[in-house]
Parts: sequence; C-alpha cells; structure tokens
Amino acid sequence: MIEMYVKNVAFFEEGGGFAVLLCDKNNKMVLPIFIGPLEAQSIALALEKQKFPRPLTHDLMVEIMQKFSIFIQKVVITDIKDGTYFAQLHLRDYNNVISIIDSRPSDAIALALRVNCPIYMAPKLIEFTYKYEELIPQ
Repeated sequence: MIEMYVKNVAFFEEGGGFAVLLCDKNNKMVLPIFIGPLEAQSIALALEKQKFPRPLTHDLMVEIMQKFSIFIQKVVITDIKDGTYFAQLHLRDYNNVISIIDSRPSDAIALALRVNCPIYMAPKLIEFTYKYEELIPQ
C-alpha cells in the first residue's frame, strides 16, 4: 500500500467538475478522483477544520462511531472499474475486531480527514496517477 494525503480539492473548468487530489508523501505522484460538489464541499470543510453548531453528515457518522467505540484505522483506495474508484474503511471496534466496509472514496476520505487516519492507495492504481508537477503548479 502507498500512503497518500489530501493535497487539495480542485475545480476543473473544463468539464465543470471537482476532484480530490491525493498525493504520495514524497510529492511525486497525484491521484485525482472526480467527485460531486457536495462531496467536494465536505472534504474541503474537513481540510479547513471548520466546525458547525450541528454536525454535518460525515461529522455525525464520526460521532456515532465514537459513541459505539468504533475507530477508523485506515482508508484504502482499492480499485477502479469503468472509471469509478472504490475504497474501503478499515474499522476496529471495542473488542479489537477489525471490519472492512466498502465505501465511496469521497466518503472514506471525508471521514479519514475528520479522524486523522491514514489514507492508502493500492499499488495497482499507480498507472492512474500523474506526476506531481503536471497537476500541482509550483
């Protein structure tokens, strides 16, 4: 597995869509994952560490998991099929039982940012990455 971090949420004028940009720790490669505007907003709010008087959906999920002593150990972007990425949440409960739950990458990333857990990419996805310099201006 390759550890990644969220560099940014970007808007692409060509096509009018959003992408979350995942970078490796050495800033050599970027995996762009196109997401919807609501998912982009949730990730951007987590990056900015904004808090609201009442929990938004991903904040609510974190509160529920904490209430029941369920912890996100890591997030893994596992695969791509027909242009759609897949992810998993690796959860640990109060009995130290590990469960793996399928997730949309945008939801997994939004949760990972809120609980500060690592995000990984399966090595087979390297072919879908770009060089850092190609997507991130200096």
